[in-house]
Amino acid sequence: MNMTNQNINLSNEIPDKEPERQYYYIEKAKEYIQKKSQEIGRPLTFCVTTFGCQMNARDSEKLRGILLEIGYIEASEDIADFVIYNTCTVRENANTRVYGRLGQLKPRKKKNPNMMIGLCGCMMQEPEVVEKLKKSYGFIDIIFGTHNIFKFAELIVTRLESQRMIIDIWKDTDQIVEDLPNERKYFFKSGINIMFGCNNFCSYCIVPYVRGRERSREPQAIIREIERLIADGVVEVMLLGQNVNSYGKNLEQPITFAQLLQEIEKIDGLERIRFMTSHPKDLSDELIEVMGNSKKICKHLHLPVQSGSTRILQKMNRRYTKEQYLELVDKIRKAVPDISLTTDIIVGFPGETEEDFQETLDIVRKVRYDSAFTFIYSKRTGTPAAVMEDQIPEDVIKDRFDRLLNEVQTIASEVCAVHEGTTQQVLVESVSEHDSSMVTGRLSNNLLVHFAGSEELIGQLIDVHLTECKGFYYLGEKI
Repeated sequence: MNMTNQNINLSNEIPDKEPERQYYYIEKAKEYIQKKSQEIGRPLTFCVTTFGCQMNARDSEKLRGILLEIGYIEASEDIADFVIYNTCTVRENANTRVYGRLGQLKPRKKKNPNMMIGLCGCMMQEPEVVEKLKKSYGFIDIIFGTHNIFKFAELIVTRLESQRMIIDIWKDTDQIVEDLPNERKYFFKSGINIMFGCNNFCSYCIVPYVRGRERSREPQAIIREIERLIADGVVEVMLLGQNVNSYGKNLEQPITFAQLLQEIEKIDGLERIRFMTSHPKDLSDELIEVMGNSKKICKHLHLPVQSGSTRILQKMNRRYTKEQYLELVDKIRKAVPDISLTTDIIVGFPGETEEDFQETLDIVRKVRYDSAFTFIYSKRTGTPAAVMEDQIPEDVIKDRFDRLLNEVQTIASEVCAVHEGTTQQVLVESVSEHDSSMVTGRLSNNLLVHFAGSEELIGQLIDVHLTECKGFYYLGEKI
Protein backbone atom coordinates (compact mmCIF):
# COMPACT_ATOMS: atom_id res chain seq x y z
CA MET A 1 0.00 0.00 0.00
CA ASN A 2 3.07 2.19 -0.13
CA MET A 3 1.97 4.47 -2.94
CA THR A 4 3.29 7.99 -2.56
CA ASN A 5 6.68 7.89 -0.89
CA GLN A 6 8.53 7.12 -4.14
CA ASN A 7 8.67 10.83 -4.99
CA ILE A 8 9.42 12.26 -1.55
CA ASN A 9 12.28 14.75 -1.40
CA LEU A 10 13.24 15.62 2.17
CA SER A 11 14.76 18.94 1.06
CA ASN A 12 11.31 20.12 -0.03
CA GLU A 13 8.79 21.71 2.33
CA ILE A 14 6.76 19.36 4.52
CA PRO A 15 3.45 18.65 2.73
CA ASP A 16 0.26 19.89 4.41
CA LYS A 17 -1.98 17.31 2.75
CA GLU A 18 -2.46 13.74 3.99
CA PRO A 19 -1.26 11.06 3.36
CA GLU A 20 1.62 12.82 1.55
CA ARG A 21 2.64 14.47 4.82
CA GLN A 22 3.00 11.09 6.53
CA TYR A 23 5.04 9.64 3.65
CA TYR A 24 7.42 12.59 4.10
CA TYR A 25 7.80 11.65 7.78
CA ILE A 26 8.18 7.95 6.91
CA GLU A 27 11.19 8.87 4.74
CA LYS A 28 12.59 11.12 7.45
CA ALA A 29 12.16 8.43 10.12
CA LYS A 30 13.83 5.93 7.78
CA GLU A 31 16.95 8.13 7.68
CA TYR A 32 17.12 8.32 11.49
CA ILE A 33 16.59 4.57 11.93
CA GLN A 34 19.20 3.65 9.30
CA LYS A 35 21.74 5.92 10.96
CA LYS A 36 21.02 4.49 14.44
CA SER A 37 21.21 0.89 13.12
CA GLN A 38 24.62 1.61 11.57
CA GLU A 39 25.85 3.12 14.85
CA ILE A 40 24.92 0.08 16.93
CA GLY A 41 25.78 -2.47 14.24
CA ARG A 42 22.40 -4.21 14.05
CA PRO A 43 18.80 -3.56 12.95
CA LEU A 44 16.46 -1.93 15.47
CA THR A 45 13.55 -4.14 16.52
CA PHE A 46 9.91 -3.56 17.49
CA CYS A 47 6.91 -5.32 19.01
CA VAL A 48 3.30 -4.10 18.85
CA THR A 49 1.11 -5.69 21.55
CA THR A 50 -2.64 -5.39 21.03
CA PHE A 51 -5.21 -5.32 23.82
CA GLY A 52 -8.92 -5.37 23.01
CA CYS A 53 -11.12 -5.62 19.95
CA GLN A 54 -10.68 -6.26 16.24
CA MET A 55 -10.69 -2.51 15.59
CA ASN A 56 -7.53 -2.35 17.73
CA ALA A 57 -6.05 -5.35 15.92
CA ARG A 58 -6.59 -3.54 12.62
CA ASP A 59 -4.98 -0.36 14.01
CA SER A 60 -1.97 -2.45 15.11
CA GLU A 61 -1.52 -3.68 11.54
CA LYS A 62 -1.16 -0.05 10.50
CA LEU A 63 1.44 0.57 13.20
CA ARG A 64 3.38 -2.53 12.12
CA GLY A 65 3.25 -1.43 8.48
CA ILE A 66 4.76 1.97 9.28
CA LEU A 67 7.47 0.50 11.54
CA LEU A 68 8.55 -2.02 8.91
CA GLU A 69 8.55 0.73 6.28
CA ILE A 70 10.92 2.93 8.29
CA GLY A 71 13.40 0.11 8.87
CA TYR A 72 12.50 -1.64 12.12
CA ILE A 73 12.23 -5.42 12.12
CA GLU A 74 9.73 -7.37 14.22
CA ALA A 75 10.84 -9.20 17.37
CA SER A 76 9.37 -10.56 20.59
CA GLU A 77 8.42 -8.06 23.30
CA ASP A 78 11.12 -9.23 25.71
CA ILE A 79 13.94 -8.12 23.36
CA ALA A 80 12.34 -5.36 21.23
CA ASP A 81 13.92 -1.88 21.09
CA PHE A 82 10.53 -0.26 20.49
CA VAL A 83 7.57 -1.63 22.48
CA ILE A 84 4.12 -0.30 21.60
CA TYR A 85 0.98 -1.12 23.58
CA ASN A 86 -2.25 -0.55 21.66
CA THR A 87 -4.59 -0.33 24.64
CA CYS A 88 -8.21 -1.14 25.43
CA THR A 89 -10.29 0.46 28.16
CA VAL A 90 -13.61 -1.40 27.97
CA ARG A 91 -12.97 -2.94 31.40
CA GLU A 92 -11.04 -1.56 34.36
CA ASN A 93 -8.68 -4.55 34.53
CA ALA A 94 -7.44 -3.78 30.99
CA ASN A 95 -5.92 -0.55 32.36
CA THR A 96 -4.38 -2.37 35.32
CA ARG A 97 -2.68 -4.86 32.99
CA VAL A 98 -1.05 -2.06 31.00
CA TYR A 99 0.31 -0.35 34.13
CA GLY A 100 1.76 -3.69 35.25
CA ARG A 101 3.47 -4.27 31.89
CA LEU A 102 4.91 -0.73 31.93
CA GLY A 103 6.43 -1.37 35.34
CA GLN A 104 8.27 -4.39 33.90
CA LEU A 105 9.64 -2.33 31.00
CA LYS A 106 11.20 0.40 33.15
CA PRO A 107 14.41 -1.47 34.17
CA ARG A 108 14.88 -2.69 30.60
CA LYS A 109 14.72 0.84 29.28
CA LYS A 110 17.40 1.97 31.75
CA LYS A 111 19.77 -0.67 30.33
CA ASN A 112 18.98 0.00 26.65
CA PRO A 113 19.62 3.62 25.53
CA ASN A 114 18.00 2.86 22.13
CA MET A 115 14.72 1.64 23.62
CA MET A 116 11.46 3.50 23.09
CA ILE A 117 8.01 2.85 24.56
CA GLY A 118 4.81 3.93 22.84
CA LEU A 119 1.22 3.86 24.10
CA CYS A 120 -1.87 4.35 21.96
CA GLY A 121 -5.49 3.23 21.73
CA CYS A 122 -8.65 3.75 23.75
CA MET A 123 -7.07 3.97 27.21
CA MET A 124 -5.10 7.03 26.08
CA GLN A 125 -8.34 8.93 25.35
CA GLU A 126 -9.04 9.14 29.11
CA PRO A 127 -7.54 12.40 30.44
CA GLU A 128 -6.95 10.97 33.93
CA VAL A 129 -4.90 8.11 32.41
CA VAL A 130 -2.64 10.53 30.52
CA GLU A 131 -2.14 12.58 33.69
CA LYS A 132 -1.15 9.45 35.61
CA LEU A 133 1.30 8.44 32.86
CA LYS A 134 2.89 11.91 32.81
CA LYS A 135 3.26 11.89 36.59
CA SER A 136 4.33 8.30 37.31
CA TYR A 137 5.64 6.88 34.03
CA GLY A 138 7.95 9.60 32.71
CA PHE A 139 10.08 7.04 30.84
CA ILE A 140 7.40 6.61 28.13
CA ASP A 141 8.34 8.18 24.78
CA ILE A 142 5.14 8.54 22.74
CA ILE A 143 1.47 8.70 23.80
CA PHE A 144 -1.33 9.06 21.25
CA GLY A 145 -4.96 8.05 20.99
CA THR A 146 -7.47 6.47 18.62
CA HIS A 147 -8.03 9.38 16.23
CA ASN A 148 -4.49 9.99 14.94
CA ILE A 149 -2.97 6.53 14.43
CA PHE A 150 -2.08 7.71 10.92
CA LYS A 151 0.38 10.24 12.44
CA PHE A 152 2.61 7.53 13.91
CA ALA A 153 5.65 8.24 11.68
CA GLU A 154 5.38 11.97 12.38
CA LEU A 155 5.26 11.31 16.14
CA ILE A 156 8.34 9.07 15.93
CA VAL A 157 10.27 11.79 14.11
CA THR A 158 9.15 14.42 16.64
CA ARG A 159 10.32 12.17 19.48
CA LEU A 160 13.71 11.46 17.85
CA GLU A 161 14.30 15.16 17.20
CA SER A 162 13.09 16.51 20.54
CA GLN A 163 14.35 13.84 22.99
CA ARG A 164 11.25 14.37 25.16
CA MET A 165 7.95 12.61 25.86
CA ILE A 166 5.50 13.27 23.00
CA ILE A 167 1.78 13.40 23.84
CA ASP A 168 -0.67 13.90 20.98
CA ILE A 169 -4.29 13.16 21.94
CA TRP A 170 -7.20 14.34 19.82
CA LYS A 171 -10.59 14.67 21.52
CA ASP A 172 -12.41 13.86 18.26
CA THR A 173 -11.94 14.06 14.51
CA ASP A 174 -13.82 13.93 11.22
CA GLN A 175 -10.60 13.06 9.38
CA ILE A 176 -10.08 9.68 7.69
CA VAL A 177 -6.62 9.18 6.18
CA GLU A 178 -6.33 6.39 3.57
CA ASP A 179 -3.50 4.58 1.78
CA LEU A 180 -0.79 4.32 4.43
CA PRO A 181 1.34 1.17 4.88
CA ASN A 182 -0.06 -1.68 6.92
CA GLU A 183 1.19 -5.19 7.61
CA ARG A 184 -1.50 -7.87 7.78
CA LYS A 185 -1.34 -10.69 10.30
CA TYR A 186 -2.69 -13.15 7.69
CA PHE A 187 -1.94 -13.03 3.95
CA PHE A 188 -5.32 -14.58 3.04
CA LYS A 189 -7.74 -12.52 5.17
CA SER A 190 -7.97 -8.97 6.43
CA GLY A 191 -10.03 -6.65 8.59
CA ILE A 192 -11.21 -3.45 6.91
CA ASN A 193 -12.48 -0.38 8.74
CA ILE A 194 -15.67 0.80 7.08
CA MET A 195 -16.42 3.36 9.82
CA PHE A 196 -15.04 4.75 13.05
CA GLY A 197 -16.64 5.86 16.33
CA CYS A 198 -20.00 5.18 17.92
CA ASN A 199 -23.19 7.19 18.54
CA ASN A 200 -25.04 4.67 20.72
CA PHE A 201 -24.02 5.67 24.28
CA CYS A 202 -24.99 2.44 26.02
CA SER A 203 -24.95 3.43 29.68
CA TYR A 204 -22.17 0.96 30.67
CA CYS A 205 -19.85 1.67 27.74
CA ILE A 206 -16.83 3.98 27.50
CA VAL A 207 -16.32 3.46 23.73
CA PRO A 208 -18.20 6.53 22.38
CA TYR A 209 -16.15 8.73 24.72
CA VAL A 210 -12.81 7.32 23.54
CA ARG A 211 -13.54 6.48 19.87
CA GLY A 212 -15.60 9.60 19.12
CA ARG A 213 -18.69 10.07 16.97
CA GLU A 214 -19.52 7.86 14.02
CA ARG A 215 -17.88 8.65 10.70
CA SER A 216 -18.09 6.41 7.66
CA ARG A 217 -15.54 5.87 4.93
CA GLU A 218 -16.60 6.51 1.35
CA PRO A 219 -17.79 3.28 -0.33
CA GLN A 220 -15.39 3.80 -3.26
CA ALA A 221 -12.42 3.90 -0.86
CA ILE A 222 -13.57 0.67 0.83
CA ILE A 223 -14.04 -1.12 -2.49
CA ARG A 224 -10.66 0.14 -3.77
CA GLU A 225 -8.96 -1.19 -0.63
CA ILE A 226 -10.66 -4.60 -0.96
CA GLU A 227 -9.67 -4.84 -4.64
CA ARG A 228 -6.03 -4.17 -3.71
CA LEU A 229 -6.22 -6.81 -0.97
CA ILE A 230 -7.68 -9.38 -3.40
CA ALA A 231 -4.80 -8.66 -5.80
CA ASP A 232 -2.46 -9.35 -2.86
CA GLY A 233 -3.94 -12.78 -2.09
CA VAL A 234 -6.81 -12.03 0.32
CA VAL A 235 -9.94 -14.21 -0.05
CA GLU A 236 -11.88 -13.16 3.09
CA VAL A 237 -12.57 -9.70 4.52
CA MET A 238 -14.02 -8.67 7.89
CA LEU A 239 -15.83 -5.31 7.68
CA LEU A 240 -15.28 -3.49 10.97
CA GLY A 241 -17.28 -0.84 12.82
CA GLN A 242 -18.57 -0.31 16.35
CA ASN A 243 -22.04 -0.61 14.77
CA VAL A 244 -21.90 -1.50 11.08
CA ASN A 245 -25.69 -1.10 10.77
CA SER A 246 -25.21 2.68 11.11
CA TYR A 247 -22.79 2.76 8.17
CA GLY A 248 -23.24 5.51 5.60
CA LYS A 249 -25.65 7.78 7.46
CA ASN A 250 -23.19 10.69 7.72
CA LEU A 251 -21.87 10.56 4.14
CA GLU A 252 -22.65 13.36 1.68
CA GLN A 253 -24.39 10.76 -0.45
CA PRO A 254 -25.91 8.40 2.16
CA ILE A 255 -25.74 4.67 1.51
CA THR A 256 -26.97 1.83 3.72
CA PHE A 257 -24.81 -0.99 5.02
CA ALA A 258 -26.92 -3.45 3.01
CA GLN A 259 -26.20 -1.48 -0.19
CA LEU A 260 -22.47 -1.44 0.62
CA LEU A 261 -22.51 -5.23 1.08
CA GLN A 262 -24.17 -5.66 -2.33
CA GLU A 263 -21.39 -3.63 -3.96
CA ILE A 264 -18.66 -5.55 -2.16
CA GLU A 265 -20.26 -8.86 -3.20
CA LYS A 266 -19.59 -7.94 -6.87
CA ILE A 267 -15.80 -7.85 -6.36
CA ASP A 268 -14.16 -10.68 -8.34
CA GLY A 269 -11.88 -12.96 -6.36
CA LEU A 270 -13.48 -12.20 -2.99
CA GLU A 271 -14.78 -15.46 -1.52
CA ARG A 272 -16.02 -14.55 1.96
CA ILE A 273 -17.45 -11.46 3.66
CA ARG A 274 -17.77 -11.13 7.44
CA PHE A 275 -18.76 -8.10 9.49
CA MET A 276 -19.03 -6.94 13.09
CA THR A 277 -20.48 -5.55 15.22
CA SER A 278 -24.22 -5.41 14.48
CA HIS A 279 -26.46 -3.54 16.93
CA PRO A 280 -29.95 -5.13 17.21
CA LYS A 281 -31.68 -1.73 17.35
CA ASP A 282 -31.09 -0.97 13.67
CA LEU A 283 -30.49 -4.28 11.91
CA SER A 284 -32.80 -3.68 8.95
CA ASP A 285 -35.07 -5.97 6.93
CA GLU A 286 -33.03 -4.85 3.91
CA LEU A 287 -29.84 -6.21 5.52
CA ILE A 288 -31.54 -9.51 6.42
CA GLU A 289 -32.71 -9.87 2.80
CA VAL A 290 -29.19 -9.19 1.46
CA MET A 291 -27.74 -11.78 3.87
CA GLY A 292 -30.35 -14.33 2.75
CA ASN A 293 -29.58 -13.83 -0.95
CA SER A 294 -25.80 -13.57 -0.66
CA LYS A 295 -23.35 -16.20 -1.93
CA LYS A 296 -20.39 -14.61 -0.11
CA ILE A 297 -21.60 -13.34 3.29
CA CYS A 298 -20.61 -15.89 5.93
CA LYS A 299 -23.32 -17.76 7.81
CA HIS A 300 -22.39 -16.12 11.08
CA LEU A 301 -23.85 -13.08 12.83
CA HIS A 302 -22.61 -11.61 16.09
CA LEU A 303 -25.67 -9.95 17.63
CA PRO A 304 -24.98 -8.67 21.18
CA VAL A 305 -28.05 -8.97 23.42
CA GLN A 306 -26.33 -7.89 26.72
CA SER A 307 -29.41 -8.82 28.82
CA GLY A 308 -32.68 -10.71 28.42
CA SER A 309 -34.57 -8.31 30.69
CA THR A 310 -36.38 -5.45 28.96
CA ARG A 311 -36.14 -3.42 32.18
CA ILE A 312 -32.34 -3.82 32.29
CA LEU A 313 -32.04 -3.21 28.53
CA GLN A 314 -33.80 0.12 29.10
CA LYS A 315 -31.34 1.01 31.88
CA MET A 316 -28.51 0.04 29.54
CA ASN A 317 -29.92 2.40 26.86
CA ARG A 318 -29.94 -0.43 24.31
CA ARG A 319 -33.16 0.80 22.63
CA TYR A 320 -34.84 -2.56 22.01
CA THR A 321 -36.93 -4.93 24.14
CA LYS A 322 -36.52 -8.64 24.75
CA GLU A 323 -39.51 -9.26 22.48
CA GLN A 324 -38.06 -7.12 19.66
CA TYR A 325 -34.75 -8.98 19.88
CA LEU A 326 -36.46 -12.39 19.67
CA GLU A 327 -38.57 -11.20 16.73
CA LEU A 328 -35.37 -10.08 14.99
CA VAL A 329 -33.76 -13.50 15.57
CA ASP A 330 -36.83 -15.18 14.03
CA LYS A 331 -36.59 -12.97 10.92
CA ILE A 332 -32.87 -13.72 10.53
CA ARG A 333 -33.37 -17.49 10.95
CA LYS A 334 -36.18 -17.51 8.34
CA ALA A 335 -33.95 -15.69 5.82
CA VAL A 336 -30.75 -17.63 6.65
CA PRO A 337 -31.85 -20.97 8.18
CA ASP A 338 -28.30 -22.30 8.77
CA ILE A 339 -26.94 -19.10 10.36
CA SER A 340 -24.74 -19.29 13.43
CA LEU A 341 -25.67 -16.68 16.05
CA THR A 342 -23.24 -15.49 18.71
CA THR A 343 -23.69 -12.78 21.31
CA ASP A 344 -22.36 -10.73 24.24
CA ILE A 345 -24.03 -10.88 27.67
CA ILE A 346 -23.32 -8.76 30.76
CA VAL A 347 -24.08 -10.21 34.20
CA GLY A 348 -24.56 -8.05 37.28
CA PHE A 349 -25.59 -4.73 35.72
CA PRO A 350 -26.69 -2.28 38.45
CA GLY A 351 -30.20 -3.10 39.64
CA GLU A 352 -30.29 -6.58 38.07
CA THR A 353 -32.59 -8.82 40.14
CA GLU A 354 -32.79 -12.62 40.11
CA GLU A 355 -35.95 -12.20 38.01
CA ASP A 356 -34.01 -10.10 35.47
CA PHE A 357 -31.29 -12.72 35.39
CA GLN A 358 -33.87 -15.47 34.75
CA GLU A 359 -35.02 -13.43 31.72
CA THR A 360 -31.43 -13.58 30.43
CA LEU A 361 -31.32 -17.37 30.90
CA ASP A 362 -34.67 -17.54 29.09
CA ILE A 363 -33.39 -15.65 26.03
CA VAL A 364 -30.29 -17.89 25.91
CA ARG A 365 -32.58 -20.97 25.90
CA LYS A 366 -34.87 -19.50 23.23
CA VAL A 367 -32.16 -18.26 20.83
CA ARG A 368 -29.75 -21.17 21.42
CA TYR A 369 -26.53 -19.33 20.58
CA ASP A 370 -23.56 -21.11 19.01
CA SER A 371 -21.41 -19.27 21.53
CA ALA A 372 -21.61 -16.26 23.84
CA PHE A 373 -19.03 -13.90 25.28
CA THR A 374 -20.15 -13.55 28.89
CA PHE A 375 -18.90 -10.62 30.97
CA ILE A 376 -19.14 -9.62 34.59
CA TYR A 377 -20.28 -5.98 34.70
CA SER A 378 -17.27 -3.68 35.01
CA LYS A 379 -17.84 -0.20 36.40
CA ARG A 380 -16.25 2.35 34.04
CA THR A 381 -15.71 5.82 35.49
CA GLY A 382 -17.34 8.42 33.27
CA THR A 383 -20.28 6.26 32.18
CA PRO A 384 -23.86 6.74 33.48
CA ALA A 385 -23.97 3.17 34.85
CA ALA A 386 -20.98 3.81 37.13
CA VAL A 387 -23.05 6.12 39.34
CA MET A 388 -26.26 4.08 39.31
CA GLU A 389 -27.60 2.81 42.63
CA ASP A 390 -28.02 -0.89 43.42
CA GLN A 391 -24.56 -2.05 42.37
CA ILE A 392 -24.69 -5.85 42.69
CA PRO A 393 -22.57 -7.67 45.33
CA GLU A 394 -19.65 -9.67 43.91
CA ASP A 395 -20.77 -13.03 45.31
CA VAL A 396 -24.22 -12.66 43.68
CA ILE A 397 -22.64 -11.73 40.32
CA LYS A 398 -20.23 -14.68 40.50
CA ASP A 399 -23.07 -17.13 41.17
CA ARG A 400 -25.12 -15.78 38.26
CA PHE A 401 -22.10 -15.74 35.97
CA ASP A 402 -21.37 -19.42 36.70
CA ARG A 403 -24.99 -20.41 36.05
CA LEU A 404 -25.09 -18.45 32.79
CA LEU A 405 -21.79 -19.94 31.60
CA ASN A 406 -23.04 -23.45 32.28
CA GLU A 407 -26.25 -22.78 30.33
CA VAL A 408 -24.41 -21.19 27.39
CA GLN A 409 -21.84 -24.00 27.14
CA THR A 410 -24.42 -26.79 27.40
CA ILE A 411 -26.56 -25.31 24.62
CA ALA A 412 -23.57 -24.34 22.44
CA SER A 413 -22.17 -27.89 22.48
CA GLU A 414 -25.59 -29.19 21.30
CA VAL A 415 -25.98 -26.49 18.62
CA CYS A 416 -22.47 -26.90 17.24
CA ALA A 417 -22.92 -30.66 16.81
CA VAL A 418 -25.67 -30.29 14.16
CA HIS A 419 -23.11 -30.13 11.31
CA GLU A 420 -21.52 -33.49 12.20
CA GLY A 421 -21.48 -35.76 9.14
CA THR A 422 -21.82 -32.91 6.61
CA THR A 423 -19.24 -31.62 4.12
CA GLN A 424 -18.38 -27.93 4.48
CA GLN A 425 -15.99 -25.46 2.92
CA VAL A 426 -13.13 -24.54 5.24
CA LEU A 427 -10.64 -21.66 4.97
CA VAL A 428 -7.34 -23.08 6.23
CA GLU A 429 -5.67 -20.65 8.67
CA SER A 430 -2.69 -22.39 10.27
CA VAL A 431 -0.88 -25.58 11.14
CA SER A 432 -2.51 -27.03 14.27
CA GLU A 433 -0.83 -25.90 17.50
CA HIS A 434 -1.29 -29.37 19.01
CA ASP A 435 -0.40 -31.63 16.08
CA SER A 436 1.93 -30.56 13.26
CA SER A 437 0.45 -33.20 10.92
CA MET A 438 -2.90 -31.34 11.03
CA VAL A 439 -4.14 -27.93 9.92
CA THR A 440 -6.78 -25.68 11.45
CA GLY A 441 -9.41 -23.91 9.41
CA ARG A 442 -12.64 -22.00 9.87
CA LEU A 443 -16.13 -22.76 8.61
CA SER A 444 -18.39 -20.07 7.20
CA ASN A 445 -20.21 -20.13 10.57
CA ASN A 446 -16.86 -19.33 12.32
CA LEU A 447 -16.35 -22.73 13.98
CA LEU A 448 -12.85 -24.23 13.89
CA VAL A 449 -12.03 -27.52 12.17
CA HIS A 450 -8.85 -29.62 12.53
CA PHE A 451 -7.94 -32.11 9.80
CA ALA A 452 -4.86 -33.84 8.36
CA GLY A 453 -2.89 -31.54 6.05
CA SER A 454 0.26 -29.49 5.60
CA GLU A 455 1.09 -25.80 5.63
CA GLU A 456 0.76 -25.53 1.81
CA LEU A 457 -3.02 -25.55 2.38
CA ILE A 458 -2.95 -22.31 4.41
CA GLY A 459 -5.07 -19.64 2.72
CA GLN A 460 -7.00 -22.16 0.60
CA LEU A 461 -10.71 -23.00 0.71
CA ILE A 462 -10.99 -26.77 1.11
CA ASP A 463 -14.02 -29.09 1.22
CA VAL A 464 -13.88 -31.02 4.49
CA HIS A 465 -16.13 -33.81 5.79
CA LEU A 466 -16.91 -33.09 9.46
CA THR A 467 -16.45 -36.45 11.14
CA GLU A 468 -16.72 -35.59 14.83
CA CYS A 469 -17.86 -32.60 16.90
CA LYS A 470 -15.72 -32.05 19.99
CA GLY A 471 -17.99 -29.46 21.63
CA PHE A 472 -16.72 -26.20 20.16
CA TYR A 473 -14.65 -27.47 17.23
CA TYR A 474 -14.68 -30.30 14.70
CA LEU A 475 -12.36 -33.02 13.54
CA GLY A 476 -12.66 -33.61 9.80
CA GLU A 477 -11.27 -35.26 6.69
CA LYS A 478 -10.23 -33.46 3.51
CA ILE A 479 -12.39 -34.48 0.54
